[in-house]
Amino acid sequence: MAGYKPKVISLNKRPGQTFGFYLRVEHGEEGHLIRCLEMGGPAELAGMKDGDRILRVNGTFVDGLPHSEVVDLVRNSGASVTFHILDEASYKQAKAQGVNLSNPQSTPIANGVAKQAPKPKLCYLVKSSSGYGFSVRSVKGEQGLFMTEVVPGGAADRAGVKTNDRILEVNGENIEGSTHDQVVDKIKLAGGSIMFLLVDEETDRYYQNKRMQIGAWLATTKYLPHKPRIINMTRAPDGYGFLLREEPNQTGHLIKDIDRGSAAERAGLKEMDRLFAVDGEEVEGCPHEVVVDRIRQSGNKCCLLVLDKDTDQQYKLGKVSPMLFWEEMKDSNSPPSYTEAINLPAAPVRPSTRFQERVELKPKLCKMEKTSAGYGFHLNGIQGVCGQYIKEVVKGGAADRAGLEDDDIVVEVNGVNVEQSTHEEVVAIISSSGNSLEMLVAKKSVYDQLKAKGVTITRLLLGETSYVQVHTADTSDDSREERHHEEARPETPTESARERTSSVSSSSSQETLWTSLLPI
Repeated sequence: MAGYKPKVISLNKRPGQTFGFYLRVEHGEEGHLIRCLEMGGPAELAGMKDGDRILRVNGTFVDGLPHSEVVDLVRNSGASVTFHILDEASYKQAKAQGVNLSNPQSTPIANGVAKQAPKPKLCYLVKSSSGYGFSVRSVKGEQGLFMTEVVPGGAADRAGVKTNDRILEVNGENIEGSTHDQVVDKIKLAGGSIMFLLVDEETDRYYQNKRMQIGAWLATTKYLPHKPRIINMTRAPDGYGFLLREEPNQTGHLIKDIDRGSAAERAGLKEMDRLFAVDGEEVEGCPHEVVVDRIRQSGNKCCLLVLDKDTDQQYKLGKVSPMLFWEEMKDSNSPPSYTEAINLPAAPVRPSTRFQERVELKPKLCKMEKTSAGYGFHLNGIQGVCGQYIKEVVKGGAADRAGLEDDDIVVEVNGVNVEQSTHEEVVAIISSSGNSLEMLVAKKSVYDQLKAKGVTITRLLLGETSYVQVHTADTSDDSREERHHEEARPETPTESARERTSSVSSSSSQETLWTSLLPI
């Protein structure tokens, strides 16, 4: 984004661990704020700072979304999540200048006209028998290293390299502070291919005059030889006709088993394409089930961003997100290059692997008896936001055997609708239920679809084929432990947080100056 450098931070957590921060919206402050970083937690170790604003979650722009939706995006990411983050000062400055934060290529509007800023360029070189076809020069007293002696028709020339281009990055690593010999060594060690981030004299001057840092997030991808593909498909009655898999020893979500004549084949999907985004939302690092749900929830049309092996290796070499290509195509005057398959037949889908299009929109009625270890699940909620969901279902526990699953949305507890109840109210109902518990729940995808159709979720939807599992466990052990503890109960704010929000009452007032997910 013009003049501002977002940080891209990927976090991973182990089972039972959090990402190590609190996500808040605060009175008088714009954006979704990072607060209360856990010392030594994943977030702090990755470089998050107090007051940072989250702009994107797994590629989805969230700055204007309700807090609860952002929480859901993080929650549904599973054990790994990728954030685009802007520091507090830059965020406030960008807001004051009217910068469109959703567009990394945007520039401030002057006199009603947006002037497109020049862009640095990404250049991918493959060494030929005669080498790369360029030299590197540096001038005493002049900052930077520059391309020179670019051989006409050579590898560098074909890749878009020009004489006097300044080198900013080599294979995704900034070299502006490196010596001439260090950069030459990096190039020699690169092997048979290399990715440069370069800036020509005019573009360099433009950003220096504005005192703006230049990075790959500003670059054009037009010189790169291998392009991601944007695939638009219209669903046939039997689905799209492909399988999405995760392979051992391979990262990402891979396209497999494309049916002949299917929508997927006609749209240009290829075996072993790696899926990177669904409908413009990055799915890199998302759990397999989340990606499948996103495709299913696309409705009758789905847009995929995919990469073949060569394209994938190219982008990984430069440590560049393929979403840069997506944004550039989306913002260009010319439409992206894609093919569209419409209403084509597809082979029958396979349960749990192919995308079943006729999903039963039914809740689940789960009955369970408390054991000596409790019910075996956590009830999670968000302060100030109605709606409770199930987390950390213990494998083999009472809840697991009764059919509860992680991320199920709680609709009723012991026959009482709790969709508009607070977390504390739902916990109280569960606590007063004695040794048996009955919960009407729905998978999030089912819940969202039923709500979108305006359907009231009740036991009447169960019909004759309802998913009911009844588990009666031995309850002779008197020392029972309730596992449905208040996972999302707010902690007491830290001293620094009290200073930031000094007007917050320490009493149990209904009014609060922040909404928080505790902890992430």
